[in-house]
Amino acid sequence: MLRGIHVPLVTPFDSSGEVALDAIDKLAGHVLDQGASGLVALGTTGEVAALTSAERSRVIDVCRRICAERGVPLTVGVTGNATRSTAEALKALPDGVAAALVTVPYFLRPAERGVIAHFEALAEETPVPLVIYHIPYRTGQQVSAATLRHLGRHPMVAGVKYAAGGIDQDAVDLLGDLPDGYDVLGGDDVFVSPLLALGASGGILASAHLATDRFAELVEAWHAGDTARARALGHRLARLSATLFAEPNPTVIKGVLHARGLIPTPDVRLPLLPASAESVTRADSAWRLIEEDGA
Repeated sequence: MLRGIHVPLVTPFDSSGEVALDAIDKLAGHVLDQGASGLVALGTTGEVAALTSAERSRVIDVCRRICAERGVPLTVGVTGNATRSTAEALKALPDGVAAALVTVPYFLRPAERGVIAHFEALAEETPVPLVIYHIPYRTGQQVSAATLRHLGRHPMVAGVKYAAGGIDQDAVDLLGDLPDGYDVLGGDDVFVSPLLALGASGGILASAHLATDRFAELVEAWHAGDTARARALGHRLARLSATLFAEPNPTVIKGVLHARGLIPTPDVRLPLLPASAESVTRADSAWRLIEEDGA
């Protein structure tokens, strides 16, 4: 279920500031046509913290319909740092959701024993498999490979989105000794190629809104052992990703998608501000280079 590239969709807004549901439909179809293996709704890239409860429900409804029509999995981000409220949110997920992406508890910063207890409690109550979202530069909580491996032995923990800000010793240790049926998905777009080289199953990549087919090809190349192709392609895609994260995510991505006519506006909600024209132009140029050279 978790192999390949899963695109954490942006939430497009129309000119009045409302969620553009038709644009989600169009964008989802585009990335799936380009080779995405699945979709992620209500992730960080989707500005989930800026959406109302009603808006979140409508986004999920659109995404689960599209995924059902295409026969691909939908993962939904479930935010929260309190175990009880997170468990309630998991139990409220509608039918048609294949997995839930759940962050390591943020702000409270429990010790690793608390992280283990948190996810084990969620795993006992969740109706869908969990994907742990390990992103310490947002949560303020570093979690060791040993803890992630321990949690991966639970039958309701399907994998981890690994976004530690680089390839660290824990990434090497984790991928060197994975529990059966436990997938590691790259979450740092610039570093996804080396993580795949170490044995990751795929990635949840905001950058894959653009050049989706190339990111899918990157996964296939590493899994097939075509290292020469994978290295060359990985370097090109890393340069693209660097331009897309030159300003806070998803501002540059939205700017490029709007410039290409894939979403109606480049708008984001406060406290985010739209990306500068310079950043959008640089990212669009990087995308064009990949298109033109058939990287």
